[in-house]
Amino acid sequence: MDLLLFLPGILAAYAILVVGASSPGPSVALLIGIATSQGRAPAMVATLGIATGSMLINLLTMLGVGLLLSQAAWAMTGLRIIGAAYLVYLAYGAFRKAINPPAVQAIKTDAQSNWRHFGVGFLLQVTNPKAIAFWLSIASIGAVDGANPEVVALFVLGAFLISFSCHGAWALAMSTRHIRAAYARGRRWIETALGVFFVFAAWKLATAEK
Repeated sequence: MDLLLFLPGILAAYAILVVGASSPGPSVALLIGIATSQGRAPAMVATLGIATGSMLINLLTMLGVGLLLSQAAWAMTGLRIIGAAYLVYLAYGAFRKAINPPAVQAIKTDAQSNWRHFGVGFLLQVTNPKAIAFWLSIASIGAVDGANPEVVALFVLGAFLISFSCHGAWALAMSTRHIRAAYARGRRWIETALGVFFVFAAWKLATAEK
């Protein structure tokens, strides 16, 4: 089955996505702000916007990378180097936060309609340069390079569900004060673990044979 042929690459891409989406960033700060000031339901709507924006970046990245690779076979090597370098950058950021953990600051927002919450989450994601660079690093794995449309569609759907689930978990959990406090106490070890994972992923990507 075609899916089984691409499964190792897909699982590797999903592993990086789970860790990356679970790592605190601007989208998490936005969700905390909405959840703490307006409730969990609006935060989940914003989560849907973030996941939709992530899916759009995913599709555009795959289309762009696919076009590039069709014109230059050597581009995959360069793309892997860029992806590995960005993962090293993420590891550096995680280790820096482990040494001096910053406070998780919520982005304050005004009361808005569900469509506005969705739009805010969507625009935040699609205009975030780090989100674009992150998807380039995932695309460099070549998880579905050469796959049929059904496999690509399943990969995109899975990536959407991962993004929604990880960001939704932040929206639900961090709206509770005692969970935010517990996270703050354990953040040094969490960031250290994230750094180690990103270093490992960068090494695996840089030494990949294909």
